[in-house]
Amino acid sequence: MKRSQPPAWRRSLRESSLTFGLGFVLVALAIWFTFQFIEPAPPRQLSIATGNSDGAYYRFAGLLKAQLAEHDVTLNIIETDGSVDNLEQLSSGTADVAFIQSGLASPDDYPAFESLGALYYEPLWVFSRKERPFLQLADLNGSVVAAGGKGSGTRRVAARLLADNGLTDSDITLTLESGKAAAEALRAGQVDAMFSVSSINSPVIETLLIDPDIVLVSISRAPAYARREPWLTHLILPEGVMDLAKNLPDNTVNLLAVNATLIGKDTLHPALRDLLLLAADTVFSKATLLSDAEQFPSATGSDFPLSSQAKRYHEHGPPFLQRYLPFWIANLVDRLKLLALPLVALLLPLSRLLPPAYRWTVRKKIYRWYDEVQELDQTANHTQAQDDLNYCLGELLRIENEVRQVQVPLGYAHELYALRQHIELLKDQISTRLQNVAA
Repeated sequence: MKRSQPPAWRRSLRESSLTFGLGFVLVALAIWFTFQFIEPAPPRQLSIATGNSDGAYYRFAGLLKAQLAEHDVTLNIIETDGSVDNLEQLSSGTADVAFIQSGLASPDDYPAFESLGALYYEPLWVFSRKERPFLQLADLNGSVVAAGGKGSGTRRVAARLLADNGLTDSDITLTLESGKAAAEALRAGQVDAMFSVSSINSPVIETLLIDPDIVLVSISRAPAYARREPWLTHLILPEGVMDLAKNLPDNTVNLLAVNATLIGKDTLHPALRDLLLLAADTVFSKATLLSDAEQFPSATGSDFPLSSQAKRYHEHGPPFLQRYLPFWIANLVDRLKLLALPLVALLLPLSRLLPPAYRWTVRKKIYRWYDEVQELDQTANHTQAQDDLNYCLGELLRIENEVRQVQVPLGYAHELYALRQHIELLKDQISTRLQNVAA
């Protein structure tokens, strides 16, 4: 029974796979080598150090968490004692990013920290009891002041401003209350004044503003403080801006403010920096009572140098791919773009070398017989011996039978049949010579 031959397309596929297999191996090696230099995929979780649960940092972290969740990134919120504690959380590696207020640290103390930008103004609110008002911070000599916990930025700012006024620990008593506890102590008369670096939307601030026994202090020399300390900003709170119906505040107030900033280590994945800034842009870019729309996030106002990704974001906006693609797809394309150069460098020469190599692989199955055919032709042409001619004819019959077993793609079949015609022609010539010799 005659053995069936595989279809032509299968024979062609087998021939091409043998030749192009080397090309695929080279491309695979190039991809593997390039992958060694590609930035790894960003993690799907990161942690942020905030503040106590009733503070603005904690609330804003919740808004950022919701934004990141839309991109399948989980933001774990770490409750802390405040900005100073946040620095330690970030330094120890407990947190990946942190909220801190400006004016607390130096890049020399934390060289691995980078800023993603300032997010909003944090006013320094100074409240006193109505029966003991004051106009300047120097008037607090001999007072008891709630200035926040040891890990808070409020305490650091208060201590610095009081020191600028020549007040030392022997002149003033600073207690550790903050937030609601500090407000209650002020109402109860346990402290004479209260410092709080808080958002303008803080519930604690709102309750103190409507308390008839509490006064919001207008810092008369606020412009001077802002000139002396570049991390401070002089803000004017117009009369009634908080509540026109209740006329809160009931007079124009001079405030000092620091910037709430978002910082991270220089090891933070670049893609996560862009994603955090994109989320921060959504949360903090709206107009507030203290800032204009699009004023924040800002590239200025931080203690630490701006990261390269943050600088690019503040100047040009989100990366091009993230404007039109989901975060993870955009990140994958951005990471794999490094593959383009070696692949192009490899595929261009391969596209020229592989087709000739493939043609040679197929044709050698045909042309290798021509050596024997040509040798037999020369032998038959230079002999008159009948035995030699019969030998040549027998060899041609053998070659013809073997050539019939050769399979080539259809595109090269004409060359195979040309070989068989040449063999047949040479057989006829030798047969004719044999007849002449026999005669």
